[in-house]
Amino acid sequence: MSSTSSPEQHIQGRTEWVPTRDGRRLHAMVLPGPGDDARAGSGIPTVVFEAGAAATRSSWALVQPTVGTWTRAIVYDRAGLGLSPADPASRTMRRMADDLQDLLDHFGPGPYVLVGHSAGGPLVRLAAAGRLDRVRGLVLVDPTDEGADMLFSPLFRRAEHAVIAVNLLLARLGLLGVVYRSVAEPLPEDARRDVMRDGLSVGVVKTQRAQARTFLDELSAFRSTPPELGDVPVTIISGALKGGGMNETTRRTVNASHARSAAGAAHGRHVIATRSGHYVPVTDPDLVAEEIRRIAGHGDHGE
Repeated sequence: MSSTSSPEQHIQGRTEWVPTRDGRRLHAMVLPGPGDDARAGSGIPTVVFEAGAAATRSSWALVQPTVGTWTRAIVYDRAGLGLSPADPASRTMRRMADDLQDLLDHFGPGPYVLVGHSAGGPLVRLAAAGRLDRVRGLVLVDPTDEGADMLFSPLFRRAEHAVIAVNLLLARLGLLGVVYRSVAEPLPEDARRDVMRDGLSVGVVKTQRAQARTFLDELSAFRSTPPELGDVPVTIISGALKGGGMNETTRRTVNASHARSAAGAAHGRHVIATRSGHYVPVTDPDLVAEEIRRIAGHGDHGE
């Protein structure tokens, strides 16, 4: 299902500023769905989207409007990304998950479906573990998964540092948009304009660098003590194609780890996005929206 916006209304909804527990603010955009009264009576959960490592709210601009036709759908920028001011403290996974929990507290008791892409996958898992009474389910879209051993190799870490250094140089030269044009081009016009304005800046890459300092070490700890999700349903969507930094071998390894993680969840489901590489929210948004709606209908965490 497609959605268009009028000149007066952004396709991702209205802006709302969310306070954090330590006095910062996070920029969110809200599509209200059928209205608070109708949603409360139906038991349909609010859907909150978490973007990847250096991505902004705009990365969900092909999924969120579809979800927003049947329920409240919220995107936001993590601190230092998009329009959210930078965080003066270290950008640990725990701190990012705390920010997401603050956002959930701001928008009410739920229930919620949390949707995370790439590095956003571990973040929504960690945040959900602290709000299990409010979480109906998780949809993890080509998530970074601790079951993929290659993530913790010295080679991967060196490659990650090199990519960030190159992106920082390109951002300073005003060329980052050229590299990521294929990701931005399919987006609706207003979201594409947002990406070019606030999604490819030097500040965004610096935030990515700050996140990367501790992210893999914290993710490695998930191998022995993963976030406890109880019987919350989890759907993992894997891309099928190489690209986005993955060759065929890497893709097979990642998808195998996704399959194991889904099998280990209480109500796990593994779905392959056959037309997609890593950027599934852009290349297969209808599939993502369909899986969100499916898991939103579980009710009481049942099958």
